[in-house]
Amino acid sequence: LFLKMGKVCAIFGGSRGIGKAVAELLAQKGCRLAIIARNLEVAQTTARNLGGTYAALQLFLRCPMLRDGLLLRTKTEDMIAQIHTNLLGTMLTCKAAVKSMIQQQGGAIVNIGNIVGLKGNSGQIDFTLEGSRENLLEKFSCRLGNSSNISPLLGFIHTEMTAHLEEDQLKKAILLGRFGEPHEVAQAVVFLLESPYVTGSTLIVDGGLQLL
Repeated sequence: LFLKMGKVCAIFGGSRGIGKAVAELLAQKGCRLAIIARNLEVAQTTARNLGGTYAALQLFLRCPMLRDGLLLRTKTEDMIAQIHTNLLGTMLTCKAAVKSMIQQQGGAIVNIGNIVGLKGNSGQIDFTLEGSRENLLEKFSCRLGNSSNISPLLGFIHTEMTAHLEEDQLKKAILLGRFGEPHEVAQAVVFLLESPYVTGSTLIVDGGLQLL
């Protein structure tokens, strides 16, 4: 299996929500973790609970910042912040990670995006930026040997960012009739990391949202 005991995984956005759930599952698998987040105190608390150490980077997971807003009501500074975090941030962090992976002739990059990047949605104009990130990862496959460049696209998942949504109404548009849980996304990430012949792929984890 590609995901072996002792692999080093850097998780951006790993202090809470989906990133934290992924970190917990990878820790159970014996990975050594680096938790990166905006809130240092929360990140340190998560890291202390999971344990970790420093070594050459082998796995790379990124959970982006997401923000709703109609185009005409979205402030220019919010658009710029979204682009810096979700698009430019992805490119820069992947660039840094790939250097180490090329030296090792192996590694994995997982970029978690939103299903809206695939099909679009009213009120989530910035999310369509997610789709433009996918081409970035396809370029690395031939350079990383036994690599896995994969991007789950998510539907509605129970996190702090979806707590304010009208769940009873929104779940009517989901084939499974409910929001997903962070640990279910974590299971999808681990599945991809344990599938060495999967690369340059996008896995939709949305409970059937895009089918209706």
